[in-house]
Amino acid sequence: MVVQRYMAKPFLIDGLKFDLRLYVLINGINPLRVYLYNDGLARFATVPYQVPNAKNLDNMFMHLTNYAIQKESSDYIQNEHEDEDNVGHKRSFAFVLSHIAEYHGPEVRDEVVDKIKDVIIKTLCMAQPHVYHLFRTS
Repeated sequence: MVVQRYMAKPFLIDGLKFDLRLYVLINGINPLRVYLYNDGLARFATVPYQVPNAKNLDNMFMHLTNYAIQKESSDYIQNEHEDEDNVGHKRSFAFVLSHIAEYHGPEVRDEVVDKIKDVIIKTLCMAQPHVYHLFRTS
């Protein structure tokens, strides 16, 4: 089960909510060595976002971005061309970053990347003692 606070004012692209799937390689545990792959996926909702209310709260195609849910939507568009990262409901992380740079400036894009890296580092630092213990005992 995943529990998280619902973001009532999410950052939208093309009026759609999205999430990021980023790839991190842990190359060492003591000392901790971590690499963030320079691309990843952005998974988009298929229904334009509206503030949650009693009429739309159960619309999973609007509020959730999971591929397992979105692929069932009649509005789901699959990207058929690997060289186009701005099409459909699965796009590249590079597209998201270029969108942010274009509409909000490169300094905002860089701040977003720095904050993402910060969250990754803090998360892994919190888990490092447990992972180190598991590594040593296996």
